[in-house]
Amino acid sequence: MEVKRAKTAGFCFGVKRAVDTVYEQLEKEKDSQIQIYTYGPIIHNEEVVKDMEKKGIKVLKSQEDLEQLTEGIVIIRSHGVPEYICTKLNEKGLTVIDATCPFVKKIHRIVKRESQNGAQIVIIGNPNHPEVEGIKGWAEKNVTVIQDTQEAEKFTAEPGKAVCIVAQTTFNYNKFQDLVEIISKKGYDVSVLNTICSATKERQTEAHRIAEEVDAMIVIGDKHSSNTQKLFEICQKACKDTYYIQTLDDLDLNQLGSVETVGITAGASTPNNIIEEVQNNVRIIF
Repeated sequence: MEVKRAKTAGFCFGVKRAVDTVYEQLEKEKDSQIQIYTYGPIIHNEEVVKDMEKKGIKVLKSQEDLEQLTEGIVIIRSHGVPEYICTKLNEKGLTVIDATCPFVKKIHRIVKRESQNGAQIVIIGNPNHPEVEGIKGWAEKNVTVIQDTQEAEKFTAEPGKAVCIVAQTTFNYNKFQDLVEIISKKGYDVSVLNTICSATKERQTEAHRIAEEVDAMIVIGDKHSSNTQKLFEICQKACKDTYYIQTLDDLDLNQLGSVETVGITAGASTPNNIIEEVQNNVRIIF
């Protein structure tokens, strides 16, 4: 069997930076009694978060958890947080380390500036994703989240308002273009800022190309990972035998018994050791 592994599979820059930040802080405080927290899971990968928890990291799951803190170090997750959470962290006098992906941080600045200038903000993305929830929290008002064609067609801007469109960094690039086109045709004063991470687009493009060339495709990533979900959707359209797994344990190798070529890609929050474990086992068995 031939196995084709995507070169772009695995940790992106922002995820690696956030994960490294946590482990570096653990090393720095190993001889102290200071408790380290992350505000929300640092990345969308249960295996990574479990390992951090074993080493003493505690996850703050809500603002209520934050309210109870009186001391400690809080690391802001890679997805970022709303501005009011940053304000609350500073008001409480906690030590704050911001591990927000720089590309997400850029969107925060854009949204805050354009909102202050009176624009109506449109975020193309998943309204329930923590990155989008964080971005919304940097707009003063007039913010709308759109994730599909139906919502784009229903969208109406407030009279006299300019419209500023940004995107969740991990959104499907082609779908973003389609939704922008629908909104732009409405005749509003629209400015479009394509804030999809370039690494996301490259990952999606490579995954689609490999999926078209193989008999079966394996997409590795956490079930809560937005960018992995997008990869799965893209690969499934190009290769009907596409499997979404979190670790090797989720893969039924019997399903690959009759195929000659297998492609492997992985989301931006998937550690390299998990990718290699899947790749090595597929090669050994077949």
